[in-house]
Amino acid sequence: MDMLQAVRESGSIGAAAKSMQLSYRHVWGELKRWEQVLDQPLILWEKGQAARLSEFADKLLWAERQAQARLSPQISALQAELEKTFAVAFDANSHLLTVYASHDDALVRLREHAAEQALHLDMRFCGSVDALRSLNEGRCNVAGFHAPMQPSPRSLVARTYKPLLRTGQHKLIGFALRQQGLMVTPGNPRRIQQLSDLTQAGLRYINRSLGTGTRLLLDDALLSAGIAARQITGYDQEESSHAAVAAAVAAGVADAGLGIASAAQAQGLDFVPLMQECYWLVCLKSVLETPSVQAMTRVLQSDAWQQHMTTLPGYETTELAGQVQSLKKALPWWHFKTGHNTHTAY
Repeated sequence: MDMLQAVRESGSIGAAAKSMQLSYRHVWGELKRWEQVLDQPLILWEKGQAARLSEFADKLLWAERQAQARLSPQISALQAELEKTFAVAFDANSHLLTVYASHDDALVRLREHAAEQALHLDMRFCGSVDALRSLNEGRCNVAGFHAPMQPSPRSLVARTYKPLLRTGQHKLIGFALRQQGLMVTPGNPRRIQQLSDLTQAGLRYINRSLGTGTRLLLDDALLSAGIAARQITGYDQEESSHAAVAAAVAAGVADAGLGIASAAQAQGLDFVPLMQECYWLVCLKSVLETPSVQAMTRVLQSDAWQQHMTTLPGYETTELAGQVQSLKKALPWWHFKTGHNTHTAY
């Protein structure tokens, strides 16, 4: 796969071999060997033109990229499980905290950073809705979800999250501000600037799974804009993470997908920012004073972590990082008139 990617980027076997610090003979021989094993051509040559990948090789690279993107949350969970096991077994002074959260690149970095401070985050990535349900069912200590900066009390976002959170029972902990936007192919050939552009004839969209915070944001925005899901080709095509959506766009399977800037950058895509949102961590009020939660808030408030956040594309530091907030103060969701319908759509 590395050889195929190198040939694609360089346009020749010689340049690919040089970039990989391998001999031309070795790369040539390996490519020919794999053509025999797979019984398919991998490299195409035309006189006077650069070497290029065959259609089969392009599909092979795409399949490998999608597999990596789709397995990333599971690999992260396995890594966290191993870290937890060793921390509990060998470090009596370490803290352990189980976190179920919507997938977020900054959270991955936080887990790595916190481990250096003897705080081991047993992190499981799932949709925002599932994360909050897991917290309420006692399967984790902390949940992570995201929402627009100022969601309307009558928005789909509010109607979905409100039944899962209880004033006086849950407490919010500030984590980060981040941009959500449309990840599009380099150069943005479709000239996509807003959600209504997704209804262009022939444009292919790739969606997030039902129950994820990003899918909820999209459905909320479409509802507000009066755009029906059936107007978007590919609305029913789903991926489970930002990385998987970005990989699909990078591979040419789709023209656009909603996600975060860091995922777009990792795949070399253009990014059209649409909205800024808060990413919150939430826990039960009863565990706020436990050593593990206290250790997490100290890490989030530290200058080292705040400085680290500035290196992540699409993220901003917030003065609320590590600060405990009440639901009523931070979210305008408890101002419904008596009798207002609080039905959840997810």
